[in-house]
Amino acid sequence: MGMAVSLDLSDDLPLPELERLAHGVFDWLRVVDTIFSTYQPESEISRLGRGDLRRADCSPVVGEVLDRCAELWRETNGYFDVNAGGTLDPSGYVKGWAVQRACDRLLAEGSANHCLNAGGDLFVRGAPGGGRDRWRIGIRHPWEALSVAWVLEITDQAVATSGTYERDPHVLNPFTGKPATALRSVTVVGPDLGTADAYATAALAMGLPGIDWLATIEGHESAVVTEDGRALRSDGLPVATDARQT
Repeated sequence: MGMAVSLDLSDDLPLPELERLAHGVFDWLRVVDTIFSTYQPESEISRLGRGDLRRADCSPVVGEVLDRCAELWRETNGYFDVNAGGTLDPSGYVKGWAVQRACDRLLAEGSANHCLNAGGDLFVRGAPGGGRDRWRIGIRHPWEALSVAWVLEITDQAVATSGTYERDPHVLNPFTGKPATALRSVTVVGPDLGTADAYATAALAMGLPGIDWLATIEGHESAVVTEDGRALRSDGLPVATDARQT
């Protein structure tokens, strides 16, 4: 998937069972990459985007993803747009959706305590053990790679961050066709990682108006760092009170 993916299984299960669960997660992510990678010309999503494959002939998950992306386009007033760059690219939803699916499978197969992190977008369930009942998640400082802007304490929640600090401005405002640059980092916390990922991408594309838009989303909390250095967060963001943040 072009990024580091890590899995932490903290269930008290036999090692062979933990290995089976882990293999299942990474096998699933490889399947997703094969179907949805925009870097592979023969993936289903690349062929569909070129018109070499009909949607009806794609895997069922392609239709599922594109239907949800259409809903997210409406929910974000058009700012989450899988065609913003001129080619079909649902990557802003797919990564989070794939991780969420994997975590839901883990729960169904007996893992109630885990963290799956794909390039900084993650879902946590249960507890990490060691006497803690919540996972501690650091949100990277958008200028200082070894520092954190916030430390969250969460369980059974998703955290997605969209920013300009690793790949430079790459999220396009679909109404102007230009890269969004007013916000340096947008983090969204919510119950579903695919949705949180899309909301973070949409807010980044909006620029400064995205800050007010994030405040209208029920059931989600957010944190934003602007390009001019302001750090803003919603009142309900689950920030750890005993962590040093910069």
